[in-house]
Amino acid sequence: MRKLPPLRSLQVFEAAARLQHFSQAGAELCISQSAVSHQIRVLEQYFGTHLFDRSRRQLTLTAKGTQLAKGLEQEFNELSNLCQQAQGVPSQDLTLVVYSSFAVKWLIPRLADFNRHHPEVKLRLEMVSQDPDLASLECDILITGQKVPRGFHHECLLQERLIPVCSPSFAEQHSPMAISNFQQYMLLIVDEGPWGLDWPRWCEANQLDFDQGATHQVVSHVLLAIEAAIAGLGIALASDFMVEKDIEQGRLVALPWPDIHTGFEFLFSCHRQRLAEPGIVKVRNWLQTQLTQNKITAPT
Repeated sequence: MRKLPPLRSLQVFEAAARLQHFSQAGAELCISQSAVSHQIRVLEQYFGTHLFDRSRRQLTLTAKGTQLAKGLEQEFNELSNLCQQAQGVPSQDLTLVVYSSFAVKWLIPRLADFNRHHPEVKLRLEMVSQDPDLASLECDILITGQKVPRGFHHECLLQERLIPVCSPSFAEQHSPMAISNFQQYMLLIVDEGPWGLDWPRWCEANQLDFDQGATHQVVSHVLLAIEAAIAGLGIALASDFMVEKDIEQGRLVALPWPDIHTGFEFLFSCHRQRLAEPGIVKVRNWLQTQLTQNKITAPT
């Protein structure tokens, strides 16, 4: 006979440890915060030790609590997968085709959160730099900029707003950086193919002249421009949401120059007949939650 603590207490503890919050754990399990506290106390009495450090304002796990939480997360994930297999639930392995810039600068830094909340969904990422041929593409979900062909559901996640950014050292070296002298600085120009060059479009939108004869650095992808800006090579135009973390962490600074709304949209797309599939619903809802939590509202 296996010697186990109360399974309900283990379930409540796993949720509280994963969410780092008693009230959020209660909401997930449809019980009150006091019920969560009671179940945690039951488990602490069983083990004879504290699992949470309550001396700080923020809820943190003790060493024993961390050890237990890691093991339980893995076991509950495996139990969830086992139950789905027993119920005959279809596989939730999904292929997501996504722009490389969106994947590297926005999606991948948040992907661990998706895996924690939806371990039953296995996402395979395929990065593209150009819009793929949707008619012949074999995938489940896309995050690109296309609204064709027929039979696909599309919804806008984000609209592109480009802002001028550079490294703190570049800004300090060229201070004060007046917009009237922008041609004197090294501009990191992205050649966006059919969309043209980004800096000339920025100049046109802001009624400024672009000097074709000036010495600037041309690159083929916005990721190269962002990395070049971080390295101190010059000024890049980048989507605001892509460089948000770089600005917060001091790798880049946003210049007090005008932005440009390009009209480009990052779209979530899938076949209409698959919109209600459990895995796709989870990915779609998670994306919207992330946008809301980061105070970015998808256009309607």
